[in-house]
Amino acid sequence: MSYRAPVKDMLFVMQELAGIDAVAALPGHEDHGLDTAAAVLEECAKFNEGVVAPLNWEGDKAPSSLKDGSVTTTTGFKAAFRQFAEGGWQGLQHPAEFGGQGLPKLIGAACNEMVNSANLSFALCPLLTDGAIEALLTAGTPEQQQTCIPKMISGEWTGTMNLTEPQAGSDLSLVRTRAEPQPDGTYRLFGTKIFITYGEHDMADNIVHLVLARVTGAPEGVKGISLFVCPKVLPDGTRNDVHCVSIEHKLGIKASPTAVLQYGDGITRPGGAAGAVATLVGQENRGLEYMFIMMNAARFAVGVQGIALAERAYQKAVAYARDRVQSRPVDGSVPGAAAIIHHPDVRRMLMTMRAHTEACRALALVAAAAYDAAHAHPDAAVRKDNQAFYEFMVPLVKGLSTEMSLEVASLGVQVHGGMGFIEETGAAQYLRDAKILTIYEGTTAIQANDLVGRKTARDGGTVARAVAARIEATEAELSRRDSVACRAMRGRLAAARQAFLDTVDFVVARGKADPNAVFAGSVPYLMLAGTTVAGWQMARTLIAAEDRLAAGEDAGFMRAKTVTARFYADHILNKVPALRDSIVEGADAVTALPLEAF
Repeated sequence: MSYRAPVKDMLFVMQELAGIDAVAALPGHEDHGLDTAAAVLEECAKFNEGVVAPLNWEGDKAPSSLKDGSVTTTTGFKAAFRQFAEGGWQGLQHPAEFGGQGLPKLIGAACNEMVNSANLSFALCPLLTDGAIEALLTAGTPEQQQTCIPKMISGEWTGTMNLTEPQAGSDLSLVRTRAEPQPDGTYRLFGTKIFITYGEHDMADNIVHLVLARVTGAPEGVKGISLFVCPKVLPDGTRNDVHCVSIEHKLGIKASPTAVLQYGDGITRPGGAAGAVATLVGQENRGLEYMFIMMNAARFAVGVQGIALAERAYQKAVAYARDRVQSRPVDGSVPGAAAIIHHPDVRRMLMTMRAHTEACRALALVAAAAYDAAHAHPDAAVRKDNQAFYEFMVPLVKGLSTEMSLEVASLGVQVHGGMGFIEETGAAQYLRDAKILTIYEGTTAIQANDLVGRKTARDGGTVARAVAARIEATEAELSRRDSVACRAMRGRLAAARQAFLDTVDFVVARGKADPNAVFAGSVPYLMLAGTTVAGWQMARTLIAAEDRLAAGEDAGFMRAKTVTARFYADHILNKVPALRDSIVEGADAVTALPLEAF
């Protein structure tokens, strides 16, 4: 089954929930309203449906390969990437002064969903390049910006982020790659980096590696980490002393080359001075601060990947359910065997997939609009409020959307039944690909720790309670409506909001005195908060769809939106109070068992 981009749903969310008219009122975005969004999304859909999506299955069967230090990507990837860059998609939301189009993140996020739905392995290359561009825009020198960013936007170069090392994992205080200062102001890097997405490939002329390393004599721990720009090919055209020694054999995203890179072993510069030539980004020992710019961009983008994968799995499951004939319906509505979409449990699974995907799409696009306001609104106070809201939303987008994608992809296999377990049907690929999303760019627990520590406890729950107040305002709007769906949604949303506030109080009150109790429930808190805020977006969806339905607009689409919102309330949002109980009342059970008893 071929991919069809959900352009109509994206535009609905942009207009009714994310407020694209308000984004278009921001300085620099005056021409980026709904009409522009519709035109860009339609073109993006055509490209990804026609060029990128057909390569997805081929990449899973014939992944990237390594020979003599060089990686050859799946047949068709190189040509598709060239078309991607020539179409301007890499520079969609980057500044025009560097060759980009300067569109808001709101439009960019929707386009990113499409390319990830079409082909997750392919999309990882531009995703990391986007992050590298953002890091250099924020912390790079003018020379680094002028040298690297236009080339990355044009697709001539791509970007990577190099954090992890064999002994370090997610604990970056253990980074040991060293940087030796040189008389000419450059540095020489020595060390090994692992899990480097598109760390070596054949789709571009050069690769800009952003590398965490320690300058000789730097302090131990995270305070001694610096960030460097290290190109694969040096300005004089010679190969830098960075070498791909292997690529990983993975459960999923097989076409995306995940490289082990060796810096400074002399393999690529025989007879020359050892060490990979690099330049410092910003100031020494502030590398982690700069890298978090890239990390936050990547975390949001990975959340969008979860939505993208869920959409693709849902579309495939619906197509199969319409075609697969098996068993007589329990209500006797069809005299003989019928397509399985007639069966109530199959419909429950499809509705779960649909509701999760639409709710998380709304979550991400609302967050993207807040990012745009945080960066472009003329009022400093408004910028500050939107920045705080966006930062609160990032772990929710990343954590909830990726965890739900795993559930949705698993349900997709279940809808296929035994055929879902057979690789040739394609449903299994989405399940395998989905697993990495909960791990890379920070596991779900790392997102949850961020939500607990930096986003809730640090400010005493101020931003969290402000979000709850906005949810309460939506409840008030629901209470003024007399539809059965609005009454049901109001009850579920109010219960979820109260559970959210109870948990925020618990985190703030117990965080310092009993951190184990709080962090034992960190992931459940993330899921609780994410589901509540996503449920808030579904409540807003219900209100908007009912209004447009009453106005006689697109009855079939709007009715489907109201039904999906009601389903979310009754089958997903209703689980939030139970999460509250496990966090607030169940912490002791997590740590009660002695370690030797495991």
